[in-house]
Amino acid sequence: MPSWPQHFSTLARYNVWATRRLLAAVGDLPEEAYRRDVGLFFKSIHGTLNHLLVGEHHLWFVRFSEGTSPRLSLDAELESDRQKLEQRLVEGAERWQALIQSWPLERFDGELSYITMRGQPANLPFCATLAHVFNHGTHHRGQVTAALTALGRTITELDLVYMLQEESKRS
Repeated sequence: MPSWPQHFSTLARYNVWATRRLLAAVGDLPEEAYRRDVGLFFKSIHGTLNHLLVGEHHLWFVRFSEGTSPRLSLDAELESDRQKLEQRLVEGAERWQALIQSWPLERFDGELSYITMRGQPANLPFCATLAHVFNHGTHHRGQVTAALTALGRTITELDLVYMLQEESKRS
């Protein structure tokens, strides 16, 4: 049975892999379509990608790595430049692997204490909350994929099993 660090390392690798593939599919999208309100929770593809930057990298990563809780709006536009946003998303996704490997095994059995966006203290199971971070990214990548499909684009598979199949072919 894999250990928690192995399990979450797999999810961190998947996060990088899926983020790169999604951004490749978004890469040649015309600017107007990229910024158009296509009915996503954060309106546009750009808004959704900025939300991923906020949530995954500026809130949750900081909570897990530094034990602090930044006060940011979930719909903040932290990066208006499209190419810089893509670079920051990939760089942010790449940081999770080392963080996960730095934790002692007993950390995974503990809790994560942080302050919510509403200023309330929260203590949640560490592993379940870490799983939330990766699940959240998958959810929003799925939204962007649906938007791309509605815009007449095709996108390669983003399912975890495809990454695992690619990795098994390399070993």
